[in-house]
Amino acid sequence: MEPASRLRVVRATPSLLKDLRTLRIAVYHPDDVDGRQLTQQLQRIGCQVQTFWPPAPTLPDGLDVVFLAVRPDVIDLGFEWAKSEDAPMVIAIVTYENPTIVEAVLRIGAKAVLPSPVRSFGLLSTLVVARQVYDDIKSHERRLRKLEGKLLGARRIAEAKSILMRTRNVTEGQAYDLIREQAMNKRVTTEEIAGAIVNANEILSLGK
Repeated sequence: MEPASRLRVVRATPSLLKDLRTLRIAVYHPDDVDGRQLTQQLQRIGCQVQTFWPPAPTLPDGLDVVFLAVRPDVIDLGFEWAKSEDAPMVIAIVTYENPTIVEAVLRIGAKAVLPSPVRSFGLLSTLVVARQVYDDIKSHERRLRKLEGKLLGARRIAEAKSILMRTRNVTEGQAYDLIREQAMNKRVTTEEIAGAIVNANEILSLGK
């Protein structure tokens, strides 16, 4: 790990530990020794914990983390909530390993795996590391969406300039100046003006 990256992780860790007490956690696990042990340890850490079994098709609102027992009797459930963009972080609890269980763990997008029987040792580290991984992934996704938006905007502007150059008989620089002037007058972005130009051109081109 590069020094800058290592320093960033070290700085983030105290904040993650502090924020654990604010986490809203759902434990989807049978009411047995393992489930109670997990719930008690999470409560000792200071997390806000709700317990459920069997897994429901939808989740309670406002969850940050889901601990899910991945067992043969539930792996055929769709877990559609795990596929949503705003799905909470999932930590899978597995009793044994086989290809079917591993495939189910991957399908629900678990960020960490806890072996059963659950032990108090390692739970805090698993939760913190999984949370860091989850936050990093979300940060990268936001950055990617932002870059995609910029790329789409650049394409729109290029297309709008082409339309203006063709219909107004102006240079590329003059076309961009027209777009920018309209954006300033209407107090919107150049991308929005470009989108309006492209849409208007498409409408006017209908039937041609």
